Amino acid sequence: MSIFLNVLLLIVGFVLLIKGADFFVDGAASTASNFKVPKILIGLTIVAFGTSAPELAVSLQALAEGSTDMVLGNVIGSNILNILLILGIAAIIRPLRVKNNTIRKEIPIMVLISTLLVTLFLDVQLKSGSIDQITRSDAIAILLFFAVFLYYLISMAFAECKRKKTKLTEKPQWKLLPSLFFTALGLAGIIIGSEMVVNNATDIATSLGISERIIALTVIAFGTSLPELVTIVVASKKGETELVLGNILGSNIFNICVVLGIPVAIFGTVTPGSFQFIDLGMLIGSAVLLFFFSLTDHKVSRREGIFMLLAFFVYYSLVFII
Repeated sequence: MSIFLNVLLLIVGFVLLIKGADFFVDGAASTASNFKVPKILIGLTIVAFGTSAPELAVSLQALAEGSTDMVLGNVIGSNILNILLILGIAAIIRPLRVKNNTIRKEIPIMVLISTLLVTLFLDVQLKSGSIDQITRSDAIAILLFFAVFLYYLISMAFAECKRKKTKLTEKPQWKLLPSLFFTALGLAGIIIGSEMVVNNATDIATSLGISERIIALTVIAFGTSLPELVTIVVASKKGETELVLGNILGSNIFNICVVLGIPVAIFGTVTPGSFQFIDLGMLIGSAVLLFFFSLTDHKVSRREGIFMLLAFFVYYSLVFII
């Protein structure tokens, strides 16, 4: 009965997280528009933050309660799931065409930051420390990297806007007070939902004798990636392949740099507990796989999408075995 209640509250927590993120994005975007903030900046900052808000909220809550594996599993699991499962499904629905600029810049940046994270993990193997850990200084370095990436995105967006001569601002969805209300309501949903998700996922893992690593890599990663999954399926059906790839690439970079970087910068050093080399290898491997599939003929085909799904199921089968 106790586990049933935990599962029920876990589902309620995910609903609060996802709907809270929706309200937060809409409210914050409308608030920014009321203050005449350019819609490009809204899209690159508020919307990008909103789709990854569930992951960030869960990571902050988990690290505040000392659940280190929950934080790492959330980031690693979400990134692997975003590429192998979500992009795999999207490619099966409609092959994903990849722009040359994305192949030369955005995907290599994702591969680079994934490799950087794994390198920061391996203190013992690289003989730079006595235990594997991610320190506050590591987190600050990752956040600085993200700041440079964000500057690149904003510069590129303004240049594109100038080239196409499109409007920089748009009419707000609501007036200022309703916008602030929905922003606050969404933030409350994110905070309450994250606490419910972390607490109940931890209770379920403890009751069933399952490690936090497995719970984080599966239940938490999938639950917090639901906004991306829904967005990608809809966008893929409409043929918006740029939106599909942009959402996933931005989300994965945001997950590593901000979802992991901010909590560690606030709470201090994180020491991986039960994580295996297969988890770290798949984090880099999935990013490299996307790069090579995109590089071959500037698209991710249906056949390659099927391969990505098979890789996803193989990896998650091994998660429960190892």
